[in-house]
Amino acid sequence: MTRPERFRRFLDYFATHFPEPKTELAYASPYELIVAVVLSAQCTDKRVNQVMPALLAQFPTPYELGEAAAEDIFPFIRSVSYPNNKAKHLAGLGRLLTSDFGGEVPSTIEELQRLPGVGRKTANVVVSVIYNQPVMAVDTHVFRVSHRLGLVPKTATTPLAVEKALVKYIPPAVIPKAHHWLILHGRYVCVARSPKCEVCALREFCAYYGKFRVSAS
Repeated sequence: MTRPERFRRFLDYFATHFPEPKTELAYASPYELIVAVVLSAQCTDKRVNQVMPALLAQFPTPYELGEAAAEDIFPFIRSVSYPNNKAKHLAGLGRLLTSDFGGEVPSTIEELQRLPGVGRKTANVVVSVIYNQPVMAVDTHVFRVSHRLGLVPKTATTPLAVEKALVKYIPPAVIPKAHHWLILHGRYVCVARSPKCEVCALREFCAYYGKFRVSAS
């Protein structure tokens, strides 16, 4: 099967069965989303959603967050992964949002990456979810699923290479949705260990299933 055909079947399936995917992070503003995404690095969305209400009650705007020290933020996020580093990132993020961006979350990847704790993946999530721009954030789920399905070549060994390979074949208007489709499929079906191929609706055109599961049987 050709790569364009795999993309067509992937997009057709999700457009039909899951036409309006959403992030599982709870947020009500761009500020809340960027804080949540920073906290979500190597941490579950469920855990982030649990700590966000108390954190936002204490630091409802970038100004309050920037006025705080990392030690003030730490108690609110102690249950997430790497809380010490993330507390420092959030304090710096609040300060920079206030001083350089008037308290507003910027809309470009370049500006977002100036913020502490914000790499390309986080920046892509923000501009995709908030500003609906055609960028593909590549996390571990997107990386794994796109390789298993055969959407990207084996030579795409970095998140940036996978990002470029995916956006090459996905229509720009669909890229923000495809990001969620890949993440959610990886989170609930195409899991890292023991993927649930027996219940996967994509197995008929999945490179992983075709090579390893069928040959094993």
